[in-house]
Amino acid sequence: MGNGTRIGYRVVGTITSVKGHCNAGHKAGDRMELGGHSSGGLCGFLYHDIFPYVIMLQFGGGFPADWGDPDVINMECLDKFNLVKIELKRVRDE
Repeated sequence: MGNGTRIGYRVVGTITSVKGHCNAGHKAGDRMELGGHSSGGLCGFLYHDIFPYVIMLQFGGGFPADWGDPDVINMECLDKFNLVKIELKRVRDE
């Protein structure tokens, strides 16, 4: 992985909202590329929680289409007093 070769699809995380103050400094609109080998600078606590979904999207898994977009999932951090919400999106076109 040190050679810059990406495996699977790109997964982009976008912070959609922050309630209160994020101690990691995330702000609404922040974007980062995520994957099994990269947290993209995301807070370790939030990355830990969303990791299974990042991997699912990176390697082609998804939810049924009748649940919504199989390429997108919205998640929240565990700090409900300073709640950070993130949208994970698989990028298929490249």
